[in-house]
Amino acid sequence: MKNKVLMGLAAVAMVAVLSSCGKKPQAEIDAANAAIEAAKTAEAPVYVAAEFAAVQDSLNAVMADITAQESKLFKKFGPAKAKLASIVTLANTVATNAATKKEEVKAETTTLLTDIKTVIEENGKLIPKLPRGKEGAAVIEQIKADVATVDAAVVEAQGLFDKGSYMDALNKIKAAKEKADGLNAEVKEVLTKARIKF
Repeated sequence: MKNKVLMGLAAVAMVAVLSSCGKKPQAEIDAANAAIEAAKTAEAPVYVAAEFAAVQDSLNAVMADITAQESKLFKKFGPAKAKLASIVTLANTVATNAATKKEEVKAETTTLLTDIKTVIEENGKLIPKLPRGKEGAAVIEQIKADVATVDAAVVEAQGLFDKGSYMDALNKIKAAKEKADGLNAEVKEVLTKARIKF
């Protein structure tokens, strides 16, 4: 009789232990989701896309594991809790990295915006010196059209920069700078061949 009572108590204790392990880690899930949202707010998908995707994938994997555990009789959420805690840490790091990268992109864009204005100014002084021959007029018109395209891109990039879309501004200004530098080289080559001082 005593044995049966002890066995019954042991069974109750075992069920209590197992059921305490079997509680879905909702607080940890909420913390991980909040950390990922904070990383999104820090524009991690824009500035550190690969890192952000990795954290998102990790959370998806843990959530799949939790769903699988929920269907089991004896649920073990211990490993999921540990993974969720590391996801919170990782998401916080990603948010910090995004903020750092954003500042780097902002600084690079600022530099390029200054640099391209110098190139545009130089092109403005050189283009009027181009020789006007039979083909020269058509070439000059094409160059002027390209200059107008560069000018429009710079205005657009500045607008994006002013709105805080630094990555978009950087991509736009890089392309414009490449075109402006190409025009500059082309104009200098023509002037050199024509032996015109610049």
